[in-house]
Amino acid sequence: MAINEETVLKYGVLVYPGFQLIDVTGPVDIINVASSHIPGVTLDIIAETLDPVPTKPSSKPPAGLPVFSTWQTLVPTHTFATAPLDLDVLIVPGGVANFNPEDVTKPNLELMRPMLDFIKERYPRLKHLITICTGSGIVSQTGLLDGKKATMFKGAWPIISKWRDEVNWVSKARWTRDGNIWTSSGVTSGMDLTFDFVAKIYGEEVAQQVAAEMEYVRHTDANIDPYGIDIE
Repeated sequence: MAINEETVLKYGVLVYPGFQLIDVTGPVDIINVASSHIPGVTLDIIAETLDPVPTKPSSKPPAGLPVFSTWQTLVPTHTFATAPLDLDVLIVPGGVANFNPEDVTKPNLELMRPMLDFIKERYPRLKHLITICTGSGIVSQTGLLDGKKATMFKGAWPIISKWRDEVNWVSKARWTRDGNIWTSSGVTSGMDLTFDFVAKIYGEEVAQQVAAEMEYVRHTDANIDPYGIDIE
């Protein structure tokens, strides 16, 4: 195994009520499988409390957003207060809970505020920050995306692209990288971002082996976005 960049071993995944399940489990399982090739990898699930975190939002999503009739829970390993100080990577997923329940055009700052504080406090120590789907909408509220390229779930483009004008929102990209910040488009595109991350950090051979073990056909060109939006 050849590591192409600085050693990256310690992962943290942020979860909150109403997160999109595969935004978390897709990238996490790639890391799980990759850990069989990379000694020393750890992964923590981080939330505001240690209570099980449901994919069901704590409040009903605003009108126009999907309301699922099924949901699951994940059990955190750490709280924002107890998460390891030496995380190399923090992953921020998306979810319908990101939208203000009273006004879908606005971010749900009541839900986000503890996460925003945690992300801003930890970012200077991170080697990489990754967002999946509408997770970039969360991180945009920290100001960390200002002046950087970022993308998102294209179904939320008309809304989230207005949350922070200082971000260079990319309307056609399956994922983006700008410095040490990586953002993906909607849901399953987070898996393609994660495979690209694995390839860049641990080598293409490792990424190919992990994909073969998972029987996953990768999208390897970030610029090919079948759900991209033409902006006039």
